Amino acid sequence: MNIALGSDHAGFQLKNNIAEYLKTANRSYKDYGVFSDEIADYPDIATLVAKAVLSGECSCGILICGTGIGMSIAANKYKEIRAALCSETYSARCARKHNDANILTMGSRVIGPGLAVDIVAAFLDTSFESGRHMRRLDKITSIENNPG
Repeated sequence: MNIALGSDHAGFQLKNNIAEYLKTANRSYKDYGVFSDEIADYPDIATLVAKAVLSGECSCGILICGTGIGMSIAANKYKEIRAALCSETYSARCARKHNDANILTMGSRVIGPGLAVDIVAAFLDTSFESGRHMRRLDKITSIENNPG
């Protein structure tokens, strides 16, 4: 599993904390920036991570901004991206189990590094259950394909 990792300036430090965790856990990742706390626009990074997931270069993504909301909105503009904003582990597990989320978003001004690592672990260690949930994902895909 190769993970696409990205943040804006507000999420820069938390992104670095998560990168350290991923290294320690021997998880492969690619950092799409930002690489400093200089002001950056979250849609630019959300685009890089979403495209890495859609191309298959990475199997999933993690995006961090101040609240996680902007990253979630931006990433979800891409067809077949299911970005889930999570602030605790239960939602992270359910996002994978029930919704087959392929990008996790978090807010650095909402959660601390310890909880963020727990959320990342829950997200990465959970698989999609399929079954009854597949029917619902098919309906979401139908909406993506026929929004009118």
